Amino acid sequence: MKYFDADFFDDSKLREMEDGAEEFNVPAFRENRKLVALENGGLHNPSALVFKSSWNGNNKVKESKSFNYPRTSMVHLPSNDEDIAFMTITELGELIRTKKITSQQLTDVFLRRLKRYNTVLESVITYTEDLAYKQAKEADDLLDQGKYLGPLHGIPYGLKDTIAVPQYNTTWGSKSFKNQVIDMEAFVYKRLKSTGAVLLAKLVAGSLGYDDIWFGGRTRNPWNIEEFSTGSSAGPAASTSAGMVPFAIGSETAGSITYPAARCGVTALRPTFGTVARTGVMSISESLDKLGPFCRSAVDCAIILDLIRGMDAGDPSSCEVALEDPFHVDITKLTVGYLDSAEMEVVNVLSVKGVKLVPFKLNYTISSVQSILDITMDVDMLAHFDNWQREGHDHDYEAQDQWPVELRRARLVPAVDYIQAQRARGKLIREVRESFTVDAFIGNVTDWELVCLGNLVGMPVMVVPTGFKSIEHPPKDGTRRTMATTGIYARPDHDHIALALAMAYQSVTDHHKQRPSVDDLGPNDNVHK
Repeated sequence: MKYFDADFFDDSKLREMEDGAEEFNVPAFRENRKLVALENGGLHNPSALVFKSSWNGNNKVKESKSFNYPRTSMVHLPSNDEDIAFMTITELGELIRTKKITSQQLTDVFLRRLKRYNTVLESVITYTEDLAYKQAKEADDLLDQGKYLGPLHGIPYGLKDTIAVPQYNTTWGSKSFKNQVIDMEAFVYKRLKSTGAVLLAKLVAGSLGYDDIWFGGRTRNPWNIEEFSTGSSAGPAASTSAGMVPFAIGSETAGSITYPAARCGVTALRPTFGTVARTGVMSISESLDKLGPFCRSAVDCAIILDLIRGMDAGDPSSCEVALEDPFHVDITKLTVGYLDSAEMEVVNVLSVKGVKLVPFKLNYTISSVQSILDITMDVDMLAHFDNWQREGHDHDYEAQDQWPVELRRARLVPAVDYIQAQRARGKLIREVRESFTVDAFIGNVTDWELVCLGNLVGMPVMVVPTGFKSIEHPPKDGTRRTMATTGIYARPDHDHIALALAMAYQSVTDHHKQRPSVDDLGPNDNVHK
């Protein structure tokens, strides 16, 4: 009992407990597992304990209205694929709308880049080439009929391979599931399909949603291929950074959007918890998992969020969040805090743009933020992969110091202490809410305490590239660098504030427009020509 921190019972009580567990507990455990735990991944039978991140204090939701997107006019078709590959969604969308390029031609461009650079970056698990050309032709045919579906009409993209697409493998990055086909359309895939977007590939998910190691290799950072991308949304981050896709959808439980986006220098959004329904997506933790976009710009992130957000019956935590239009936020009326860890260039730029900037610190008394997240995530993950562990598949896991260790330890978390962790989480949320006296704040996006806190609270954050930082032993030609990034955090259900501030910053800076030199490789690296 000492491993449950409950070694205070005498022998007679322990014998009584053993008898009771044998008679009542164990049979109940086994019956419940038969009912809900034979399938791994948490795609079915969601928990009745539903986390809601909103601070509104009521269940009434205003009508959700679409954003009023800016239209880019007079866009010219570049003469080479490289320039096309790094155009924004709005620019590519205008080229398609005005028939300066077809969706099928655009699909050709990005499939060539995916195949060319994947040998080095190892960011693709499955090409959905046949599906892509089918969807691209449908988009072109609709346009010929005078039907334009909106800003994603005919735009190629990639999905993290935790997201189900019928007739294609959904491997979760794991050798245990590398031949798995899930015959369902994930909610986010259905949303994107309805916009006319074109799915090119299932991109790398670190094995079972952990880091950048997967059954086929390890994903690299396009800016510095001697280092890895981090994860677990490794493929979406690396592929977007290298101009292999115009945008991609990833997910985060604890850092899986923020870390790889920061490492690979990509603009990305971790939305408010519950904003995008997760039906058809592998689950680590039902109260922590979120889906979000990796893009070329904050404008693109806003467009993608608007088109994928929404609730679905298959995800009880999802909700219709009535976000305001980020394209019509008056940032001069905002008060934005900055932490000691903030990139001061962002602070200075936003100040010049008319935002009121003030020093800021989140005050809370909880010293166990990281352990609250660990207990929550690991126990939830084990519930979703209980059968996987019982059948011994953890012995085959790609990185033995990761999930196998954590999930064995999770077996020793008593239910009472899991509930205590959720009560402590509730206390943390109340204290953060009281301390959040600004409209948004700027801070380090990869600070682990802040990553844990942000995910436990369910708050949104924008990852914004802010320049470059040096690396150890750089090559003489200067082609290998690492992007510096910062985070713009907002209250739950106020993603529009973070988006508006990121758009304001990027309107007068060009860090997000920089391109990694993936072709400038080291002596032992190869690129498929």
